Amino acid sequence: MSFSEKNIKKDKSSKSLPGAVNPNAAQQFLRKKKKNRSVEDFVKGIIKGDRMILSQAITLVESTRSSDQSKAQQIIEACLPHSGNSIRIGITGIPGVGKSTFIEALGKYVISQKRKVAVLAIDPSSSVTKGSILGDKTRMNDLSLEKNAFIRPSPAGTSLGGVARKTRETILLCEAAGFETIFVETVGVGQSETAVHSMVDFFLLLLVPGAGDELQGIKRGIVEMADILAVNKADGDQIAAAKNARREYRNALHLMPLKESEIQPKVLTCSAIEQTGIDEIWKLLLENQKLTKKNHFFDKKRKEQSLFWLHEQIGNGLKDFFYKNEKVKKRLEEIEKEVLEGKRNSFSAADELLNMFLDKK
Repeated sequence: MSFSEKNIKKDKSSKSLPGAVNPNAAQQFLRKKKKNRSVEDFVKGIIKGDRMILSQAITLVESTRSSDQSKAQQIIEACLPHSGNSIRIGITGIPGVGKSTFIEALGKYVISQKRKVAVLAIDPSSSVTKGSILGDKTRMNDLSLEKNAFIRPSPAGTSLGGVARKTRETILLCEAAGFETIFVETVGVGQSETAVHSMVDFFLLLLVPGAGDELQGIKRGIVEMADILAVNKADGDQIAAAKNARREYRNALHLMPLKESEIQPKVLTCSAIEQTGIDEIWKLLLENQKLTKKNHFFDKKRKEQSLFWLHEQIGNGLKDFFYKNEKVKKRLEEIEKEVLEGKRNSFSAADELLNMFLDKK
């Protein structure tokens, strides 16, 4: 008797998974099961560390459907008491600096220290599909195979604010699932860094040898945000250049005022490929966590971030309501044309639309 014939007989005698013979039917069954999963089921699964249920919950968070958003918010609220017990680390650097290789090396080291790691990546999007094109799971092959690692690329879409909000909510779900170390990777040097800085405990700026060029190419504000600077690719014939870059950055940091955290940013060298200096970076992160908890800055910063996202969401929500308003939509195109042709002042035009939105005469 063939395997398929056995399955058919089993289907007749018991309630087996629909589609044991028909894979399409099986997929439909699983989709229906996901759709019918209650908020309580999601929360229980997340707290147990079920990565499939965690992924499905994040998909709800990323969805633009109102029903999915409503369910996602209920899940997040229920998971809040189980979140917060992690160290959140933002990692940035110019394209080509080796962020993914570095995160994989650091992630594997952290896992070797008996901790669970989640990697959330804010990715650029395909202009056609709006999907992630960086493929972090492909770039972090070894880390993605670790049972204590969870990697989730996030398509950026057209709104950085929307992605940032979803990433922050994903952090809370990952913490509830038991991940004590959260890495948030950004695409490069730009606006996304400011958004990530507002949701992490520590910000790590990854650099490459060649300090003179680097200092000119990176905005001062991003260097000021950094808690740790790490010169990557300090291997082979680049070791001397990496040491020189570290010295240049140390000198530059001395000119900057002391941070509110009372911690002077440090510059280290490392090689993600040879996995050297990775342990020093992790020890420094833990040391910074210990110091900021001792001086109460750690908790203060998290509370301030929560308030920031409260007001950020109010602003985003009002903006969405404004542009979805039927009266505004009808008048907006005309007003934009008038402004472009120089017939209307931008500010008075905005006032007209706002008054229309608020039903003011």
